[in-house]
Amino acid sequence: MSELLELAQRIAAQARPGEQVEAFVARGNRFSVKAYRGEVEALTSAGSAGVGVRVVVEGRQGFASAGTLDESVLHEVLADARDNATFGEPQPWNGLAEPDGVPEPVLHLYEPELLTSEAKVALAIELERLVLAGDPRITGVRAAIYGDGVGEAAIATSTGIATASRSSSASVSVSALAADGDEVQIGSGVGVGRFSGELDLAVVAADAVDRATRMLGATPLTTRRTTVVLDRRVAASIVSIVAGMLTGDAVLKGRSPFAHRLGELVASPMLTLVDDATNPASYGADTSDGEGLATRPTLLIKDGVLRAFLHNTVTGRRSGTGTTASAVRGYRSTPGVGALSLVPGEGTGSLDDIVAAVGDGLLVQSVSGLHSGVNPVSGDLSVGVQGLLISGGALGRPVREVTIATSLQRLLVDLVAVGADLEWLPGGDACVTMAVRDVMVSGI
Repeated sequence: MSELLELAQRIAAQARPGEQVEAFVARGNRFSVKAYRGEVEALTSAGSAGVGVRVVVEGRQGFASAGTLDESVLHEVLADARDNATFGEPQPWNGLAEPDGVPEPVLHLYEPELLTSEAKVALAIELERLVLAGDPRITGVRAAIYGDGVGEAAIATSTGIATASRSSSASVSVSALAADGDEVQIGSGVGVGRFSGELDLAVVAADAVDRATRMLGATPLTTRRTTVVLDRRVAASIVSIVAGMLTGDAVLKGRSPFAHRLGELVASPMLTLVDDATNPASYGADTSDGEGLATRPTLLIKDGVLRAFLHNTVTGRRSGTGTTASAVRGYRSTPGVGALSLVPGEGTGSLDDIVAAVGDGLLVQSVSGLHSGVNPVSGDLSVGVQGLLISGGALGRPVREVTIATSLQRLLVDLVAVGADLEWLPGGDACVTMAVRDVMVSGI
């Protein structure tokens, strides 16, 4: 890791008078194996490395990158970035991040992987076996996958930033096929950890089996307005889309329905939402953002009130609020803006508790067309869902061919329950069960 930082610093130190230079250097290794019928269907073990260089001169920005750390190429990348800057449109807000005095959090995000490739293959095969043995109605497994990786990155700038980080993660995922006659349903399970020893294959397999088998016999639902309980992963997907509307980039471009609502009540008072990459439990945790600034919690929504937008250095300057250290990037791109690790404030109760309190409604287990079904400007939402009816405070028959039509704004305002059943997802976000009242559910 020190090697990467030294390399980045050497590039940044070549800044000329009146010029700002930033070097982002990264490398990593990924392993993935997919099992099918007790054998390896696909296996990938690959490494990658690269550098991205940004140059800013008189408000003009240039960028260049290369997928190698070869010394002979680094000078060319810097020269290309300088050349590209001459064609840039001068903007007063262009410029690199500068140290702001916020100390980096002390996080332990790396665990050495002790398993051999053969042992990792065995995990994928065992996951498939557990799913097939989970229920006689399980007829196959679409994908049983084990994957892990280690990533390292370093950032150095002529403005005084110099930082490096390293992290590791491992995950398993599986899609189970359940059949009853000609009907086939699919259910998925997923697990994540810093290293393979933290993965519980039995829990992941059981989840996939349950999600597949409980949807057998699903039928359409009559159109109605009802309370909708959002499965943790469905709720996380919706919250992630909301967070995308809370970025400085979306606000400045007029692409957010929340653009002028700072300080207003935009959600139920029971909702709090934080972007917090300093939480070591998150698999999106990091000590610094994509511009080398120390990560810090950003309170987006507190008790339903919109408190902040996410910013990198450029959007923070344009808006006059400053950065929230929310720059996201790879070595092939300049910094964008995004959430690093979304964490909803925990409420009370489990899924069963919320279902019991709702009484009658619909549990949404999966959503189709979520991203294409949301208008990012207006927030209008129309998506297909499937799940289980809730009747008398208990889960009932499975339903399919159902559409919910509402808006993200209304989903937030009409929240009636936020669970305490927090689960971490591979992407780094946390999720909890949520319930929304009076949602239009269209069926037959």
